[in-house]
Amino acid sequence: MSQPAAPDIILTNGRFTTLDRTNPSPQAVAIKDGRFTAVGDAADILPTRGLGTKVIDLQGHRVIPGLCDNHIHVIRGGLNFNMELRWDGVPSLADAMAMLKRQVANTPPPQWVRVVGGFTEQQFAEKRLPTLDEINQAAPDTPVFILHLYDRALLNAAALRAVGYTRDTPNPPGGEIQRDGSGNPTGLLMANPNASILYATLAKGPKLPFDYQVNSTRHFMRDLNRLGVTSVIDAGGGFQNYPDDYAVIEQLHAEGQLTLRIAYNLFTQKAKEEKDDFLRWTSQNRYQQGDDYLRLNGGGEMLVFSAADFEDFRVERPDMPPEMEGELEAVVRILAQNRWPWRLHATYDETISRALDVFEKVNEEIPLDGLHWFFDHAETISDRSIDRIAKLGGGVAVQHRMAYQGEYFVERYGAKAAETTPPVAKILASGVKVSAGTDATRVASYDPWVSLSWLVTGRTLGGLRLYPERNCLDRETALRMWTENVTWFSNEEGRKGNIAVGQLADLAVLDRDYFTVPSDEIQHLQSVLTLVNGRPVYGAAAPAGPAGMVAGPHVRRLPEAGSRHAQGRGRPACGGRVLRLYHRLHHPWPCPCQRLGRRRAGQRRPLVLGCARLCLLGCVTWGMMPSPSRP
Repeated sequence: MSQPAAPDIILTNGRFTTLDRTNPSPQAVAIKDGRFTAVGDAADILPTRGLGTKVIDLQGHRVIPGLCDNHIHVIRGGLNFNMELRWDGVPSLADAMAMLKRQVANTPPPQWVRVVGGFTEQQFAEKRLPTLDEINQAAPDTPVFILHLYDRALLNAAALRAVGYTRDTPNPPGGEIQRDGSGNPTGLLMANPNASILYATLAKGPKLPFDYQVNSTRHFMRDLNRLGVTSVIDAGGGFQNYPDDYAVIEQLHAEGQLTLRIAYNLFTQKAKEEKDDFLRWTSQNRYQQGDDYLRLNGGGEMLVFSAADFEDFRVERPDMPPEMEGELEAVVRILAQNRWPWRLHATYDETISRALDVFEKVNEEIPLDGLHWFFDHAETISDRSIDRIAKLGGGVAVQHRMAYQGEYFVERYGAKAAETTPPVAKILASGVKVSAGTDATRVASYDPWVSLSWLVTGRTLGGLRLYPERNCLDRETALRMWTENVTWFSNEEGRKGNIAVGQLADLAVLDRDYFTVPSDEIQHLQSVLTLVNGRPVYGAAAPAGPAGMVAGPHVRRLPEAGSRHAQGRGRPACGGRVLRLYHRLHHPWPCPCQRLGRRRAGQRRPLVLGCARLCLLGCVTWGMMPSPSRP
């Protein structure tokens, strides 16, 4: 009788949180061909190793299932990541402006310096944004564009010249170009309440060449891997045309270079042409086409422009136009007839209620049973709307936008109204499917630990306590919101989200214990080792890791073409310390084990997490990942 094949990797001596209720805290995990093959006692699993098995001693680190973001714009964000300066987690405006000045010095023409979301003025010790004068002094000649949430953008004089805004430029619908006493633009653009002016202006900036977009996307994925993210659901986005703007992600998929699993939704691009978009897409594409790394997830988050209620809590809630229901019904019928799920951006209950009227009408003729459709955001959703969603079998995908905008909501609507924005605990109790994500990158940060901290503590990044205990989650429930709960939203239940036999081998080994660190430290956690499909895609560089864990795949640094070469960026996991963008190239070929004359193939002694700097990268990462490009 033949013996079962030996595992590729065995992980042992870690504090495993599997989120499998039947096997919550095992001693060891075995992985073979990208799946968990054994989860249990070390005494049972360790004897199954073979000559080629890598046994990794995790030295007591906490291990969790790989995190999955239910709403992120990773495909669009990847195309621009290398051009953006990130203020995520930067603690003071002084630090942020110092970063800006350094980046201005490093930015070649005609590129801009872009700070595109991921921060709020409330996180700064000064509790304010930079003034236009401060930006102009820091960058007299290099265009600077700073996007703050959905409410405003700050442009210096050089950026105004680059985009061509003058006293003769009219205000677009729903937006305002602030002007001085002579009618000249000052550089402040306001969403009133529509953020289209902000994004249309950003779109005027230079774009990276295709090869640089490929490199940029790989860097973005790697930074998500650094935070323990292994899967995402991409929500499309404005100025992200299908299929043209998906060529980069398709190439990375074809070449085996994706380090994230991506389920993507298709986002309509032109008002009044939405029906044509979805007729074309449903006729030319099949729901769930693709594989476990890249697959089509349906329509949204924009189905029709008339149903888009941008959240800017500094201004009055927008009323959707009377044509919303008719236009939305036409698109939802197409999706339901083709059995395509959808997601719909909806901030306010007034929008949600009107959309539910449409969904209920369509359901009378085309049953929605089994379609994994859902609302995104839902900050002010009512109890009645939750009940209606439950009856239709839908879901709610929440994101931590209130961690960035809570102070503005309280200022306009009051602290009492903010206590359930959104009512996460109540949605969970109702039985409606609910999960968590970020809505990165143009408003919130892509850092999942900021979201997990928000779910657990109920606090904004500025420290304001929004939620009473009844609307906060315990740490395990919050973690489930970022793992197994998300799988319903991509129709992958039972395939991932737990550390369980047969599931995809995605996990993260954390630098500190999520379950025991003080609550105010949750937002600063990150991974020291991230596996996707059983392959290392990230490891912490010394001294961040416990003993210098390093990971591939190596992402090469391209010659100057964007504004991000050699720049610093805010590092969410360490309270705003500056991090070099490009990870140091610790181990050029050949494998360091061979260079040092220390071949470990066949060695039976476990690799300690600390010694992985010498052997895990060379023997596992380079051997299991597709060959990366050399610098």
